[in-house]
Amino acid sequence: MTAPLQTWQVLPHSKPTLIGGNMLTVTGEIHMPLMELPRRMTVVRLNDARLVVYSAIALDEDEMIALEVWGRPAFLIVPSDHHRMDAKIWKDRYPAMQVVTPQGARAKVQELVHVDTVAPDFQDADVDFMAVPGTQGHEAALMVRSAAGCTLILNDVVGNIRHAKGFGGWLLRMAGFAGDEPNIPAVVKMTVVDDTAALRLQLIEWAALTTLTRIIVSHGDIIEDNPRQALRELAASLD
Repeated sequence: MTAPLQTWQVLPHSKPTLIGGNMLTVTGEIHMPLMELPRRMTVVRLNDARLVVYSAIALDEDEMIALEVWGRPAFLIVPSDHHRMDAKIWKDRYPAMQVVTPQGARAKVQELVHVDTVAPDFQDADVDFMAVPGTQGHEAALMVRSAAGCTLILNDVVGNIRHAKGFGGWLLRMAGFAGDEPNIPAVVKMTVVDDTAALRLQLIEWAALTTLTRIIVSHGDIIEDNPRQALRELAASLD
């Protein structure tokens, strides 16, 4: 696991991209032994212009200023024990942000920053936080609703890295984060998932949402081509 940052450090990343009018996403890379691991931050703008930052990534100063113009950083979601890298530096920059993490990750996250809650109240009926069932409370998800449809934001429980190359790409494929289709990574199944029936049921429930438009994952491409079918296939992979 990459060591958590102690000071503001900007690593390689893309320009922020607007999605659906009330979300921004940024992709980046973390240098790890034998590979470059793609990662993603998603920012949701609530109905009062407060921002929910999911799996934070430090941005360049002009990009941070533009983010602050877009809304006020209010919630810092650390979606699992393994996504703590930028948590401290974001909390240091925005001390008033509420730090949110699922209950199973709370102890590890609290080693770096005080956790304010495992059940945030966004005061916005269109944005819901939950711990993903079957993951021992270690994986957080967001559901964001709008007139254009629903967006499901997931962390490590689904990987969708395409076109991974070289030895690092081979490792990512072996771990289940990379491939020709979305996967529940093998390492996540082994280390995080403790109740496959509960996770399968949740995937099926999400797949039943007729308004589901996309699935955003922390590692890999956004799933926009029939996301409901992708969820059904992921549920079937747990049989």
